[in-house]
Amino acid sequence: MEALCDFPSPLQVFFRTGRCCNVNDSSFKLTCQYPLRLVRTKLAFSQKLFICRARFADSGIEGTFNLKLVSPALLAAEKEEAKAVLMLFLKKQGLSHTPAARTINKSELFIDHLVDRLHSVHKSRYLVGRELTTLEIREALIPYLESLLEEHGIYMVDVVESFPDAPVKAKPVAPVIKSQSSVDLKKLKAISRVSEIGPAGKLPSHIQYLLELGMDLDQIKGIARRFPSFAYYSLEGKIKPTVEFLLDLGVPKSDIPTILFKRPQLCGISLYENIMPTMRFLENLGVDKKQWAKVIYRFPALLTYSRQKVKTTVDFLYEMGLSEEIIGKVLTRCPNIISYSVEDKLRPTAEYFRSLGVDVGVLLHRSPTVFGLSIEANLKPVTDFFIERGYTMEEIGTMLSRYGALYTFSLTENLMPKWEFFLTMDYPKSELVKFPQYFGYSLVERIKPRYALMKECGVMLLLNQLLSLSASNFDKALKKKIERMAAANGEDPNTDVVL
Repeated sequence: MEALCDFPSPLQVFFRTGRCCNVNDSSFKLTCQYPLRLVRTKLAFSQKLFICRARFADSGIEGTFNLKLVSPALLAAEKEEAKAVLMLFLKKQGLSHTPAARTINKSELFIDHLVDRLHSVHKSRYLVGRELTTLEIREALIPYLESLLEEHGIYMVDVVESFPDAPVKAKPVAPVIKSQSSVDLKKLKAISRVSEIGPAGKLPSHIQYLLELGMDLDQIKGIARRFPSFAYYSLEGKIKPTVEFLLDLGVPKSDIPTILFKRPQLCGISLYENIMPTMRFLENLGVDKKQWAKVIYRFPALLTYSRQKVKTTVDFLYEMGLSEEIIGKVLTRCPNIISYSVEDKLRPTAEYFRSLGVDVGVLLHRSPTVFGLSIEANLKPVTDFFIERGYTMEEIGTMLSRYGALYTFSLTENLMPKWEFFLTMDYPKSELVKFPQYFGYSLVERIKPRYALMKECGVMLLLNQLLSLSASNFDKALKKKIERMAAANGEDPNTDVVL
């Protein structure tokens, strides 16, 4: 996604933690260091800055993001987050708290502009209901503020307070650096940094350390491309302490590369000020501390979300009727549920399942992953599939309640071929209402071979007996059925049956 200058897009919780970010973090260091002063000199300011239309490269569509999609509560939170980023940025440049706060109070339009930029930069993430982490918010706004600082230097305060009115031209300024070019250059520098051979003929120490952990250079370059700040993290100050912390939690060394590749931002967050307090907070909510290694491997981003974001999701789970114990189990088994927006994802999905007569609390307990699916792209097509085959809404709700994973399967690759084979199996349709888990078994390795063997024996088992029993118990069930049939026909029931 690229923009002519100032884009729009979604975000999450970064100010709600009460700690926005660590301004001493190396990822917050600026490429240009200008001492900011409250200067009131008028200067030339490119009109290009105020073109707030975005062009989305992936769709070829030009236009602004539809702010009607954003709830008033989220917009208010976004403004606070943008103010927090700007406050930290101004302080980093030398302004004390009072003048920085005064500037922010005068810059309502510029704050709105920053929120618009977030909406555009992260439009695709927002539309699927995923909210941004603190580091992702920082990643979106800080490079942009840096580019303005590089262009306007000590007059940055004028730029912020004057927006969207361009100051009167007084002296020439540096040429505007296009945002996309700046981002591309940052990525190239980061990739070059991780593959740079030093005077001793070796890679940087932190890269060597990552290679020894089992990562390959292409993986590390991929991280640098997605998250350039990672290339500049120090070994002793950031990467090694994080890795050792994960190992102490019981994370296998072989899992570390996967975790870092999924969420390199973990290395940029303070262990003592952020990660450990967040873990204690989650443990108090019921997350099993003995399962941290598995939880982090499944969803390492969990530790990068603010406590307020986590609390919002947990409050929703309480609202759905889950007990504290069950909530802990849900967060342990499916930690990525925290990444979904309550108002834009979880609540609408819950309402849809209610319309099918499903107990949402029970479904959340049994199959929390199904709440991450798109209503239009995933849920409704599956519902329509069963309606077209003669099932009532009540029956579909029963199937879903019994087997929440049913809605996670592909129509073309799973449901349709298994349905076609089911029609040949001499079972009534009601058997699938009783045992919708049928769709969870392999057609080639389980369903067809067992059905063929059962037919060969000339008996009929219930569908759940056919598929859910272990191999030995399945043989026993067949033998018992054959013996009963023989006894009913007056034959010797003790005759050995060879399967």
